[in-house]
Amino acid sequence: MSTEPLATFESSVADLGVELVRTTAGEFESTLAPRLDAPAVGTPLPFEGVALPAAVETDPTVADLEAAATGVTAAGYGIADYGSVVIQGGPDGEEPVSLYADEHVAVLAASDLLPDMDATFDRLAEDVRSGAGQAVIATGPSATADMGALVKGAHGPMDVTVVLLEDR
Repeated sequence: MSTEPLATFESSVADLGVELVRTTAGEFESTLAPRLDAPAVGTPLPFEGVALPAAVETDPTVADLEAAATGVTAAGYGIADYGSVVIQGGPDGEEPVSLYADEHVAVLAASDLLPDMDATFDRLAEDVRSGAGQAVIATGPSATADMGALVKGAHGPMDVTVVLLEDR
């Protein structure tokens, strides 16, 4: 992968107040551990050699989702020029896990980083044609200023961390 989309993504997420942490599959567990506030929920990760620790509930109930401090999901892909991650929907409940907890940790393979929205729309179109069209495009912490001052966490997580798997 070219370093340009990665450098753009790094800059974009930093502008949003999102922490970007680079790691490898071998270092994933030790990278993730300090970012997990209990109780934590998550969905199974599709990356070979990468799994969530046992402390993360991967079959959460509604009560588990409501109580969760941290939600961990895979990001199907990232959008470099926006600093966004695309959380693809599926039977494991990726969308609720990414939205209910105060902190969302998105795990992204470096090879799934797209440069811009044009490339993202092409990829989304492929997803829709293959039957996997549900997705949440998340750009930083949830925030609103509808009633005056900016409020974080109004409609989703207050904090977002992206864990980038450099060897995937």
